[in-house]
Parts: sequence; structure tokens; C-alpha cells
Amino acid sequence: MNKKKLLTPTTIFTDIGGVMLTNGWDREGRRKAIKKFSLDPVETEERHHLTFDTYESGKISLEEYLRRLVFYKKRNFSPSDFRNFMFEQSRPFPDMLKLIRGIKEKYGIKIAVVSNEGRELNNYRIETFKLNEFVDFFISSCFVHFRKPDADIFKIALDIAQVTPERVIYIEDRPMFVEVADSLGIRGIIHKDYQTTSRLLASFGWEL
Repeated sequence: MNKKKLLTPTTIFTDIGGVMLTNGWDREGRRKAIKKFSLDPVETEERHHLTFDTYESGKISLEEYLRRLVFYKKRNFSPSDFRNFMFEQSRPFPDMLKLIRGIKEKYGIKIAVVSNEGRELNNYRIETFKLNEFVDFFISSCFVHFRKPDADIFKIALDIAQVTPERVIYIEDRPMFVEVADSLGIRGIIHKDYQTTSRLLASFGWEL
């Protein structure tokens, strides 16, 4: 596609997990939890998949999710123990955080997070890794009650950011979500690594 024929982008939409931070609560994190807390792996995964979407959509609290996932029977550890373990799985990708922050500071563009995350975990990650220092809008599934790949979450993000799709570049590690955004006219970068993403962002005029 010839970028010269396209409008100059003014806004970055970005995911959190897989782009700026590790995933908040993925299969690997659950595998570690199953081992640490001696949980039944089949039952735990089944219970997770039956209820996690409800948590990420902001319909239930983390307390309720954990009650359905783990504490439906007596355990020899507390909900706080498990919750703390969940939160400890989050790690930063320093180069990507520096890149997005640096582009915001140098070019003054809008930064919006579009992510699937439950409220308590989302809030922890925002505060711990100081995302609110450079992100203008958080369109998180727990806040807006839509989850990717539902196109409505992107429509809400466009409305909140007051930007047209042609002015947005979307950074996301899951190709399907990039495809959904593309169907709305949002140009996407499938994030693979820092070097590739920084080079692609530079091609849109955001070079550090």
C-alpha cells in the first residue's frame, strides 16, 4: 500500500499484553500456578475458559473469578496468596515502553490502549508500570464491556480518542485482532519484536 496516498497518522492504538508487558494471565502463568498450588490441570483450565471472558468483560470481580476458578472448595492457601501470584506474572518489555513513551514525548501524538484485561489486573499493571504517564486513554474490556475481537471495542476507542480510523496505527501481537481493526480502516502493525515495530513506526514518521 502506498502510504503517500494515506492520511498522516496522529494516534497509536496499542495492546498491553504481548506488546508493552507480558500477558497478564496466560496459559504459561496458569501452568505455573497449577504447579505451585497443586491444582488439577484439566479442571483448572476448563473452569478458566468457562468464566474468564466474563471477568475480562467487567461482569464479575477478580474475587468472583477466583472463587469460580480455585476457591469453590477449601484450599490450604488464601485468595490473597493466589492473587499476589497472578500479579507477579506481569513483566515489562522496557524497550517497547521506552519506544511508545518516547514517540509520545517527541511527537505529541495520542496514545490509546485497547486491551482485553480484567479490572483488578488492569489497574495493577497500569499503576505498577506507570502506563498512565504516557497513555491518554484506556479502552480496556473491563471498562467498556466489549472484548477483542468484537469490532465495537475499536469503534468505542475511535469515539473516545476522537479520531478517524485513517489516522490510527494499531500495534498488536495477535493477527486476528489486527484483521478486525483493518476491517474498520485502521492500519495495523503485527508486533513481533522491538526492532521490527520500531522500524515500521519510523516508516510512518515516528522515528526516535
